[in-house]
Amino acid sequence: MVKQIISSFIFLLGLGMHGQEEAKEKQEEKANFRVQVFQKVDSTEIILTQPDPEFRDRLPISAVIRDSSKVSLKDLPRAAEIDSVWKAQLTNSNLYDSIYKNIREQNYEKEVIKQLPTDTLKARLAKLNARTPFNVEYNPILESVINSYLKRNKGAMERLMALSEYYFPMFEQQLDRYDIPLEIKYLAIVESALNPRAKSWVGATGLWQFMYRTGKAHGLDISSYVDERMDPQMSTEAAAKYLANLYRSFKDWDLVLASYNSGPGNVSKAIRRSGGSNNYWELRRYLPRETAGYVPAFLATLYIFEYAEEHNFQPPKPEIAFFETDTIKVKDLITFDQISKVTGVDKEMLQFLNPSYKLDIIPFVEDEDYMIRLPHKASGAFVANEAAIYNYAEKDLAEKEDELPRYTKAEDKIRYRVRSGDYLGKVAEKHGVRVSSIKRWNNLRSNNIRIGQYLTIYPRKPSATVQNTTKKSQKAAQKTYIVRKGDSLWSISRKFPGVTVQNLRVWNDMGNKSLRPGMKLKLSKG
Repeated sequence: MVKQIISSFIFLLGLGMHGQEEAKEKQEEKANFRVQVFQKVDSTEIILTQPDPEFRDRLPISAVIRDSSKVSLKDLPRAAEIDSVWKAQLTNSNLYDSIYKNIREQNYEKEVIKQLPTDTLKARLAKLNARTPFNVEYNPILESVINSYLKRNKGAMERLMALSEYYFPMFEQQLDRYDIPLEIKYLAIVESALNPRAKSWVGATGLWQFMYRTGKAHGLDISSYVDERMDPQMSTEAAAKYLANLYRSFKDWDLVLASYNSGPGNVSKAIRRSGGSNNYWELRRYLPRETAGYVPAFLATLYIFEYAEEHNFQPPKPEIAFFETDTIKVKDLITFDQISKVTGVDKEMLQFLNPSYKLDIIPFVEDEDYMIRLPHKASGAFVANEAAIYNYAEKDLAEKEDELPRYTKAEDKIRYRVRSGDYLGKVAEKHGVRVSSIKRWNNLRSNNIRIGQYLTIYPRKPSATVQNTTKKSQKAAQKTYIVRKGDSLWSISRKFPGVTVQNLRVWNDMGNKSLRPGMKLKLSKG
C-alpha cells in the first residue's frame, strides 16, 4: 500500500525513472491544476482518455485559438448538445409547403373517412371550448378537417410536436406579456410549420409570416445580412403586439385569426356582406378561400396537439430547450464557421438557433444590437474567451481574404429612377416584388414605363444603393489612410465599404511587407 502511494506521488510530480519511460511510451500529459490525462497520436488529434466534464468543455476553444492549424476537432463533445435524429428534425423544413398547400386546397365538400366517433369528438371539443376564448364548438366542417389531419403522415405531425417542445415555452412567455390567449401558439404551426425561414409565394416570411411592410411597422428590420422576421423571439413579440391590436378592433379571437390571415379590410367587408354578423362560421363564405380554411386548420391543430396522447402520437424528446440557451451581443463581425470551430457547436445547430442571419455571418454595426444564441455551456465558454475568439476570427478572415457582402439596410420605401433597358419585370425582380405591386403603388394602368420616370417601391431585397449615410460617403471619398498602432489590413478594409484586403495589398504594392504605424495606404486603384 505504501509503495502504491509513493509510486502515485512520484508520477504526479514528474514521474520517476521508470515512470518517465512508461510516460514516454504512452505519450501522456497532465493538465495544469488537476490530473487530466491526454493521449497524443501522430495526427496531433487530442483524445481525452479520462475526460473531466468541466475541463473537457474548455478544451475546444483554447485548443483552436492556440493553433487552429495543428489541432483536429473531430473529438468535440457534440452529443451533449444534440443527437443526430433530433438535428435532422430541427433542420428539415419541408413541412411548411405541405401544410400551406393543404390549407389552400382543402376540399370541404369531400367526405373524409372518420378517424374517431363523432360523439367522442363532440365531447372533446366541448372540453376545449370551455377553457379557451375560441369558438371550438362542433360543426361538420371542423370534423372533416380534423379527420383529414388525423389521416396525415403521422411522422410529420410528430416532428411538429417535437419542434413545439423548443418553441412553445418562448411563445407562451411572449403571449402572456400581451394578454394573448396561449392557444395562439398553434397559429405558428398553421402559418409556417414552425420553420423560421419559411417564405410564402407573396413574400410573407418567418414563423409568423410577416409581410415586409407589416414587419417594418412592428420594428422588424431587414438588411443584406439579417432578416428579423426570421428571428424567433423578435418576430413572436411583434406578432403578439399585432394580435393585441387586432383584438382591440374586433373583440373576437376567431375574427382576429381571420384578419391576421387576410387583413382587417377583408374581414370588415365580410361582416358587411353578411348583414352585420360577427360569427366566423357565418362570415366564412364571404372570406377569401385561404382564410376560409385558415381558422378550421387552426382549430384542428389545437385539437390534435391537445389530444395527441389519445391518438397515440409519440414525438421524440428534444435534447435542447429554448431556455437552455443564452444570447451574447457580438462585439465584432464573426461567422458561424468560426463560432462552430471554437465552441464545438454544430453549424446546423447555430443555424437553427440563429435563423435570422441569412449568410451565416453575424455583422457588427454601430447602434445595432446583434446577438448570437448558444447553448448555455458554449455561451459561458464564449464569454470567458471573447477577446481571444475575436482575435482568432479577425486573423482567420484576413488569411482567407474573402470579400464579404456590404452591409446595406432595406428602407421602407425608395424612389427608383427608370434606366435604359429597364422594364417592369426587371425592376420587380431586382427589388424582390411583384409587377402588380409596382403598378398598384404607382397607379400604372399598363406595363409601359419610360426612361427617367420615378417609381415608388417598397423593396423586399435590400439594394446596395439604398444606404448612403454621410459617414460612409465620407469614407468612400477618402483616398488614403494613415496606419495606426494595432491596425491590420483586415480591420482597415472593414472601415471602407467595397475595399478588400487583397485590394489594399495590390494598390499599395505590399507583397509580403507588414504594416507599421504612420504608413500611408492608398484606398483606391491608381
